[in-house]
Amino acid sequence: MPSSRPSVTSAGGALAGRRFLLTRRNLVILVAALIVLAAGYLTLAAGHASLAAAILVVGYCVLVPLGIAL
Repeated sequence: MPSSRPSVTSAGGALAGRRFLLTRRNLVILVAALIVLAAGYLTLAAGHASLAAAILVVGYCVLVPLGIAL
């Protein structure tokens, strides 16, 4: 019965055929999302609840899905 595991012939040989699924564009958008989320929480801490809510919605509902999907 053949094994379903890939054989490892050299250091990282099994992982050499794989590639990272997120591109540079995805990572840039996700970093921008983290910055927007941090700004949203800082705005919330400053006492501007409605502005913070709008910023957090943009971060969580627009930028994070966009960063994953593209």
